[in-house]
Amino acid sequence: MTTSQTPSHDYLTVRELADLLRLKERKVYDLAASGALPCSRATGKLLFPATEIRHWIARAQSGGLPAQPDRPRVFLGSHDPLLDWAIRQSRCGLATYFDGSEAGLRQFCAREGVATGLHLPDPTGGWNRAAAQDICGGQDAVLLRFATRRRGLVLRPDGPAPQRLGDLAGLRIVARQEGSGSQRLLQQLIRQEGLDPAALSFTAPERTEDEAVQCVRRGEADAALGLDCAARAAGLPFVPLVEESFDLLCDRKAVFDPPLQSLLEFCRSPAFQDRATSLGGYDVTGMGRVVWNG
Repeated sequence: MTTSQTPSHDYLTVRELADLLRLKERKVYDLAASGALPCSRATGKLLFPATEIRHWIARAQSGGLPAQPDRPRVFLGSHDPLLDWAIRQSRCGLATYFDGSEAGLRQFCAREGVATGLHLPDPTGGWNRAAAQDICGGQDAVLLRFATRRRGLVLRPDGPAPQRLGDLAGLRIVARQEGSGSQRLLQQLIRQEGLDPAALSFTAPERTEDEAVQCVRRGEADAALGLDCAARAAGLPFVPLVEESFDLLCDRKAVFDPPLQSLLEFCRSPAFQDRATSLGGYDVTGMGRVVWNG
């Protein structure tokens, strides 16, 4: 499977359309030649109008059954500071309801939003593909890379200074809601370290990356398994532990609609790159790469 960036413009190339439709490029040429796909031959190259392709998918996706209603323009799933900023700064018109990776996947399957963010470790290594396939297999969806993020221990400046997860016994640790990627990862790391969960003390769950770090800043906890960027913003010490992939599971038809197109286009802009660099702890060089097709 090729991994070109998801298009965010009015016309798609053969390769871009093949990626999004999970077809060989030869099949796209065949469909265009037969007249099944709307296309033009400007400058001697095949170009496919994104709006007409979206309608073509909607007509074809249910095998002649009545089309399902459009999804609400809501971005679901895990909270990420850079994504949250980009949704607002791009003025793409998407509302947000961030309540964790697993909750976002289930809400996406219930058609409660056009996309969901997730960072769930795969059982055999890697990130997000297994969870997307297990929970949302059969959905007409595509998983796109957003960023690689640095995650580790966020600490109080005047408190204990653990340098690894095994040093957390006896300390107060920020909990995240069950089903969130952060809590799943924390539980996995605790098992790998051979720690006894009964020896750890957890706060009440915090529901976003920023809230988890602010809990530490206020002195209500000694440590959180948080993001580098959130620790920097709060001026707190940070011990790196993991490089994780944060991905976006998007409804394939909605990718062609103005809200997601506007967001993805903005995420390829210099302003977005500058913001990622300024926040710290992000690598966005793979943004928009197709990592799984539903």
